[in-house]
Amino acid sequence: MTSAKKKVQISVYLDPAVREGLVEYAARRDRSHSLVAEAAIASFLSPDADGQREAAVSKRLDRIDRRIARLERDVGISIETLAVFVRFWLATTPALPEPMAQAARAKGSERYEAFVAALGRRLAKGPTLGQEIPEDVAPSIDPSQD
Repeated sequence: MTSAKKKVQISVYLDPAVREGLVEYAARRDRSHSLVAEAAIASFLSPDADGQREAAVSKRLDRIDRRIARLERDVGISIETLAVFVRFWLATTPALPEPMAQAARAKGSERYEAFVAALGRRLAKGPTLGQEIPEDVAPSIDPSQD
């Protein structure tokens, strides 16, 4: 009859924050401190540990890349929206004579404040316009159709 190899007891010194992390993790998983520490050390010493870390980093980088691509898309839509609006506004709004222009500036300032308040309410309640536009709309936009 062969007996199983007996585990060897060792003593290690841990930083208080690391020890607290070990205690909390072991409690959450309902495992002993020794079992968690042994698994962590085995993982650290494993020859494929570098590969696992690289895979985890690669996965995170891919996620970041997708988020940046969405941000680029959203910024592109915002810029094009603003450009189309400004182009339309400039083409359809005639210049005002000076006495009317002063009154229009005053009214414009008042309307701008109302716009900023409405924008704040819209952003607070969500969803945003960018969330309402489906992902498949962007590739079908043809800039030559302006």
